Amino acid sequence: MNDREEYIAYIRGRKSSDKVNYHLQAVKEMTRLRQENRKPSILLHACCVVCACWPMDFLSDVFDVTLIYNNSNIYPSGEYDLRLSELKRYLKERWNDQIRLIVMPYDNVTYNLSLQERKDDPEGWKRCFACYEKRMDECFRYADENGYDYFTTVMTFSRQKDSQILNQIGLRLQEKYTHTRYFCSDFKKADGQKKANAICDAYDLYRQDYCGCIYSYAARQKQKQTEADNGKETV
Repeated sequence: MNDREEYIAYIRGRKSSDKVNYHLQAVKEMTRLRQENRKPSILLHACCVVCACWPMDFLSDVFDVTLIYNNSNIYPSGEYDLRLSELKRYLKERWNDQIRLIVMPYDNVTYNLSLQERKDDPEGWKRCFACYEKRMDECFRYADENGYDYFTTVMTFSRQKDSQILNQIGLRLQEKYTHTRYFCSDFKKADGQKKANAICDAYDLYRQDYCGCIYSYAARQKQKQTEADNGKETV
């Protein structure tokens, strides 16, 4: 099977009903922890405030939540700064800075070198999978080295990202580390998107219109130009 055939088979497979219910796994794990009457620590990777706002609410009564902003994939640097500033604003206004935020070093140029081999991939394919894994692995390592009980990522909130793949990556990475466990999730489920929209509206949060990397940025700019050109034609 060549790469194109593999991609087509993958897209078809995403529509399959034969999937793991990671939201149900999350609920079961949280129920077990409530019964143990303890509040373990969790390091939550946040790519942006839109994806992070509802997961923080979802997790905070069971876990001692710390956010980690590790997103050297984001291009350009101004977009990276904007997403970070909005996350900080929300933590201050909603949480009174009670949720700690860790910011990892930003190096988009070096980061892109690790993805260049698959620069021509369509959005949501192996380049994206490698991007997820690289950031998650760096966060997982930090969690394990600093004694966190659990690690997870808010990326399962996004409808554009495959939560099956993300959880498979997390469970595979768990095998590398000695202390920290991976917390399975699918934050978009059970009206997660609706709840996040309400939060974004209430706090007037910035909603980006592309995933983040230079490739998704270029694709979005091209789409905007096409939309603008089509608009001119209909005037």
